[in-house]
Amino acid sequence: MTKIAVLGNGSWGSVLGSMLADNGNDVTLYGNIESVNEEINATHTNSHYMKDWKLNENAKATGDLEEALDGAELVLFVLPTKAVRIVAKNVRKVLDKTGQKPLLVTATKGIEPGTKKLISEILTEEIYPNDSDKIVAISGPSHAENVAQKDLTAIACASTDEENAKKVQKIFSNDYVRFYTNDDLIGVEVGGAVKNVIAIAAGILVGQGYGDDAKAALMTRGLAEITRLGVNYFGAKPMTFSGLSGIGDLIVTCTSVNSRNWRAGKQIGEGKSLDYVLKNMGQVVEGATTVKAVHELSEEKNIDMPISDAIYRVLYENSDVATEIKKMMGRAPKPEIRL
Repeated sequence: MTKIAVLGNGSWGSVLGSMLADNGNDVTLYGNIESVNEEINATHTNSHYMKDWKLNENAKATGDLEEALDGAELVLFVLPTKAVRIVAKNVRKVLDKTGQKPLLVTATKGIEPGTKKLISEILTEEIYPNDSDKIVAISGPSHAENVAQKDLTAIACASTDEENAKKVQKIFSNDYVRFYTNDDLIGVEVGGAVKNVIAIAAGILVGQGYGDDAKAALMTRGLAEITRLGVNYFGAKPMTFSGLSGIGDLIVTCTSVNSRNWRAGKQIGEGKSLDYVLKNMGQVVEGATTVKAVHELSEEKNIDMPISDAIYRVLYENSDVATEIKKMMGRAPKPEIRL
């Protein structure tokens, strides 16, 4: 049995925490909405994020970070990208006090605007500047709603330290979720983050009335952009993007109604404003934040990312969707395979 602190008690935090408790671990969820914590402890439900579903009764919740981290051997970050750095700073303060050196696992999929840092880089800076091998990222084609129903799921767990990836694989795997180890930590994170941008684009196409050909083309060319950014800027391995955290996660996020990014894109494609969509979504749309960092990188480093750049202009420069599609389809001819 492993003592685990899950930082974030939204849909994914609750589902992963419940799954880890199913696996026989001692799990404490941490979140800053006290009513959610009280409901989890009293009725083992989280109706704010997951209706008609019950957590494992052994999963506890608290709003006290020190209590959540007390004795934790593994700390799982399931937070919005914008919250990771501030929470990581607070985690470091607690760990400095207690002397604990838990394994850090991130399930957050994003790139920090401004710094253009991946989550593992933030955790390295704020918590383990000399122990980056103690950080593991998990990413793959998965939605909380499906894992909650124990749908069959496969996910990659990546670390620069093979043994730590194997530890996470053993702790997290069960008869409905299978974890595969991967040594390309950066590549796994890039795939998980940037696919959210492409999923917004996929939703926009549906909202505009386009069909299967357009969606297939969008996902394929979107994967080319993800790979180009991952390899040319972050130094990721090209083959990673043919795996679970690349094409796998891209497919499910661009096609499922459970995808918040896809749903947000669909509403934008139907003519709703970004402000309206974000206010009414009820949960974080990571792609809307990540696209800022991606756009900055594509401009600064001259990386060709036409889909991502178009989504940025639609979301933040009031560009017209039809105009952007016309512009993209009318670009100069280029070879298909290139980095």
